[in-house]
Amino acid sequence: MLRIQESTGWLLTEHRDHARLAGDFGRHWGNAEFAPPEPCDAVLVAVYRHDDAWVERDAQPCLTRAGLPSAFSRELVGSYSAFEEIDLADYLRVRGGATEAVATGHPFAAVVVSMHTVNLLTEQADLSKLGPADRALHTDFITGQRQRQKELAAQARQSRPDATDAVFQRAFEFLQACDNLSLLACSRYPSPRDLRHRHPRRDGTLATLHCTPLGADTYRVTPFPFDTDELVLTVPCRRVPGATFPSEEKFRAAYTAASAEPLQVRIVR
Repeated sequence: MLRIQESTGWLLTEHRDHARLAGDFGRHWGNAEFAPPEPCDAVLVAVYRHDDAWVERDAQPCLTRAGLPSAFSRELVGSYSAFEEIDLADYLRVRGGATEAVATGHPFAAVVVSMHTVNLLTEQADLSKLGPADRALHTDFITGQRQRQKELAAQARQSRPDATDAVFQRAFEFLQACDNLSLLACSRYPSPRDLRHRHPRRDGTLATLHCTPLGADTYRVTPFPFDTDELVLTVPCRRVPGATFPSEEKFRAAYTAASAEPLQVRIVR
């Protein structure tokens, strides 16, 4: 789940819906300056479905020790540093499930999702507060994911012999850019920020994409990689009143009672 704190409570978005927004960004990627990703169909499967494994967990939302909704927030953009708020074994189970959720029928996409997971838990993660037992869990998980990537890449190359390491790397970077932009929107990130990685123009040069919040859930991206000058998309969320909650039972009741509503996101040139 992802959270935005408002004056009267929380605006909460489920992971799978955030991933669908990321996928919509990917579907609209491509114009005179930037080409769509290749292989487009397989890359978009990875982007749209990279958080499918969160469905069960988001259906039973949890609280942090402080009584806040346990969710991704703007404070975690670019650095996963809240491992003390979660059960690591359960978290790793969900992250591993994200790979397997698309592995059957989509081994190329599963490799890309796993690369994304490993990056989140290594390059982007602050592991300094993990104890010895959790560090061992983390190490075993990363080793297992890297081995799984090799197995899935071999499967993918049976039907896509051009799926080189460079092709996987580019697909991974594309997923992360779309995911990053969706996270910024779904956490209402308040400051300008570069999207992850540099991205190829049609002429072969690489561009850093800069996202600037303009207010009212509107963001400017420069240079602009999308197929229309104003991209207007929606993501479903729930507005849950209250700052903190005395128990998960009460929080879940409030979440269930909250009606779904669309968060409209605008991306402009």
